[in-house]
Amino acid sequence: MNKFKHYMLLIAAFLVSASARAQEVPPADLMRSNGKIFVVMAVVVTILVGLFIYVAAIDRKISRLEKGETAK
Repeated sequence: MNKFKHYMLLIAAFLVSASARAQEVPPADLMRSNGKIFVVMAVVVTILVGLFIYVAAIDRKISRLEKGETAK
């Protein structure tokens, strides 16, 4: 019975995936044609870079605390 559930889940995932590929996404095409997709990508990249810098700074502070140095 456990294998049956796995097979049914696999079939359901395949059908959802196939139906998602069959649908068109007009808003993405509209944004691409207007050039706004580049603005969206710039915002996403800016947010990700900010998060990476924040995580690196926190990592440095934690490393200093673990070594026993004073945090600045």
